[in-house]
Amino acid sequence: MKIAYFDCFSGVSGDMILGALIDAGLKLYELEEELKKLKINGYKIYIKETKRKGIKGTKFNVGINEKGVERNLEDILKIVDESDLDNDVKIMSEKIFKELALVESRIHREDIRNMHFHEVGGLDSIIDVIGSIIGIKKLGIESVYSSPINVGGGFVKCMHGILPVPAPATAELLKNIPVYSNGTKTETATPTGVAIIKNLSKGFGDIPSMKIEKIGYGAGDKDLEIPNLLRVFIGVSNEEYEIDNPILLETNIDNMNMEFFDYISEVLLEKGALDFYITPIYMKKNRPGVIMSVLTKEENLEEVLSIIFKETTTLGVRIQRLQRRKVSREIMQIKSKYGNVRVKIGRIGDEIKNIAPEYEDCKRIARKKGIPLKFIYDEIKELAIKKLRK
Repeated sequence: MKIAYFDCFSGVSGDMILGALIDAGLKLYELEEELKKLKINGYKIYIKETKRKGIKGTKFNVGINEKGVERNLEDILKIVDESDLDNDVKIMSEKIFKELALVESRIHREDIRNMHFHEVGGLDSIIDVIGSIIGIKKLGIESVYSSPINVGGGFVKCMHGILPVPAPATAELLKNIPVYSNGTKTETATPTGVAIIKNLSKGFGDIPSMKIEKIGYGAGDKDLEIPNLLRVFIGVSNEEYEIDNPILLETNIDNMNMEFFDYISEVLLEKGALDFYITPIYMKKNRPGVIMSVLTKEENLEEVLSIIFKETTTLGVRIQRLQRRKVSREIMQIKSKYGNVRVKIGRIGDEIKNIAPEYEDCKRIARKKGIPLKFIYDEIKELAIKKLRK
């Protein structure tokens, strides 16, 4: 599987992402041909080889003719919807712009339908967002990962005046993403850049196990004390497994009705928790208790934490960020004399590692037909094996 890892040691912006992709082999003419499908005029793309602290990189710029044009979410979605872009590019573009609009509306306390984009509504930002998605696709990248993001510090001047770094919109977008600052007194992470990398990335952490084939550097505008570059590693994953970065939440509980865990687990799983389990332990003074463990994604962290504090008696939760390796999974529909049953197939590459009929489907049939559950399960599994052998 072809993967890309963005090393955000000097932050991230939309133009830096495109600069890095072009530096790593994205053909400018291919990008321009795809962008023509937007059916918009008034811009021109420029690229320039440059150096930051002695390291060569590509500077990506969009020259625009329009002045004072402000667009709201509906305007941008219309541009995307009426384009001839591939459907998957449209979907991801719309997702990113919707998140940017939601963040702006939350900050300014305005209806999302009335929100006008300022910096991110110009043609340059539209090109940055859509161009980055196109670039990932053109390079054949199947999965994207990112390092924690260096956000910089100090203050930045924008349409609303002088604001602290990270600017409010950037800060909102950075929720549930690992960040840090090396003390550089300038904005190093922009709303557009963060929105792109957040939506494209499967996880934020150390570089995944990979065979590196290409490295690209996208240059930022400023000359900083560190190389103002975004680095991208592109190559083939050394893993046959899928990789993600879930969060493990754990807390010790010894003063709650144990019957409540059934309800709590249902609520957590409905709200996006990936897994839930409890482990018996002895706590201080030899009181019996349990460790409640919940696995969740970054984007669901705050909601899951809120439920834990609301529904349990805990006063604190331990948080660990993990790397998880998984077999790829797919759901197959099996037609049987009892009706359709879902079957989960686990693979590593092309090799099937596990075949598991959906328990709830089998249970429903067993109750309805009065047939032992184990017979239903075995029969559906056998049908799935026969179908996979064809």
